[in-house]
Amino acid sequence: MGVFKNIFTWWEGATFGTALGTMMGGERVGEDGLGNVYYQAKKAQNGFRRRWVIYKGVNDASRVPPDWHGWLHNTLDAVPDESLPPPRMWEREGNRNPTGSDQAYRPAGALERGGKRAQATGDYEAWTPGG
Repeated sequence: MGVFKNIFTWWEGATFGTALGTMMGGERVGEDGLGNVYYQAKKAQNGFRRRWVIYKGVNDASRVPPDWHGWLHNTLDAVPDESLPPPRMWEREGNRNPTGSDQAYRPAGALERGGKRAQATGDYEAWTPGG
């Protein structure tokens, strides 16, 4: 089931086509702090060399750091480690998108927080036509 599952389940990791393309026509460019590995095609097509990432763990685009995101989208020509200045002391690491997890924001009145909202304060007046 391993090969069959890998062909069709892109959310579980690299598909068969991506893995084959990586082995046949890709060259490893670098790795980020999360363990994601970045590749680019050996040959250019239409003036660009195709670039892609093999995620370590779950495929989630929010796990690509901003500098590598710029490289993937051809904003940067050189690898971020070589072309960007070192991070400033006030810069923080990016956070993963918490939507759908326990860390997601849930306002008062959300079903996950009991579904009870505070009573209206009386400063609201309903609109009536012609009034």
